[in-house]
Amino acid sequence: MRNMKQFIPLLFLLAACGHGSVVAPAAVKDSVFVQTFPLSKGQLTTAMSLPGQLLPFQTVDLYAKVPSFVKDMYVDVGSKVQRGQLLATLEAPELQASRSASESLLHTQEALYRASKATYDRLYATSRIPGTISPNELEIALGKMGSDSANLAAARSKYQEATDLQSYLEVRAPFDGIISARNTYPGAYAGQGVATPLMTLQEQARLRLVIDVPEVATAYFRNKDTVRFTVSTLPGRTFSAVVTRMAGAVDPSLRTENIQMDVVNSHGELLPGMFAQVSSNLVGSPDVFVVPLSAVTGNSRDIFVIRVRRGVTEWVPVQKGRTSGGKVEVYGDLATGDSLIATATDELKQGTPVFVKQ
Repeated sequence: MRNMKQFIPLLFLLAACGHGSVVAPAAVKDSVFVQTFPLSKGQLTTAMSLPGQLLPFQTVDLYAKVPSFVKDMYVDVGSKVQRGQLLATLEAPELQASRSASESLLHTQEALYRASKATYDRLYATSRIPGTISPNELEIALGKMGSDSANLAAARSKYQEATDLQSYLEVRAPFDGIISARNTYPGAYAGQGVATPLMTLQEQARLRLVIDVPEVATAYFRNKDTVRFTVSTLPGRTFSAVVTRMAGAVDPSLRTENIQMDVVNSHGELLPGMFAQVSSNLVGSPDVFVVPLSAVTGNSRDIFVIRVRRGVTEWVPVQKGRTSGGKVEVYGDLATGDSLIATATDELKQGTPVFVKQ
């Protein structure tokens, strides 16, 4: 009976070794029982949430191009306008006077040129009869016609300049949009020295969703990716956007990359300036070793996993990648199929004999 009591613990010990393996009592005494798993490659998908801001796709502050006074305003805050639509007219009496003067000069130069050309044409026709017109007189007439022609071209250029300046007294919309601000009224001075724009025009049928992605996550965003976002003013609603512009550089002060997405806003539900919460699934590379978090441990010097090879432990230094769902990416001198301890600890020293639990 006494021998049977001594034999029972040995039976339990042999059963723990699995597969019916027979283990020498001396080896069992000096070894540690561990649980392992075969190393394999996987793919982590991490959900990331980032703050963003909605901005108008285009926005412009409209100023007076020349010193003038506001004559009429045809739009107000909230007005929907189309490209080329007249928004305001200005008045500048000195521009009108300059245009009138340049127009008069143009008519004068046209008359002078017609007269000198007619004189040259008559002299040239007469000079075909030998001895009637001296060559010097013909050259003088030709020079006078050329001078008047140059003066006429200068007068036309000056008149065109005055006409262009006159067109600056009309403020027109450069694109389709909505007037989001109006800062002046008829009679107000506009032009040089005025810091406040006449009005602000924004394109709101399409918006830009702008986010700053941390450096560690920049590799997981690509052009044409679709992300989801929400805004606090519309609870329960989820919107989508497509990545269309990436800065391609990391801001050295913030360590982030600026990424922009186009948002269709044809119904005007979203407003420029709103804050958004952007959600995206970051899908990692499928060619990476993925292990449970418990399989990675470390001390003050290294981070490592513990590999079992030929019945003894071996510390393998690794670098950790992304973490998701209780798993982590690891990079190191590892191979597919390596037997790693599932619950690693630095108390399990390198070179320790172990037996694997099934």
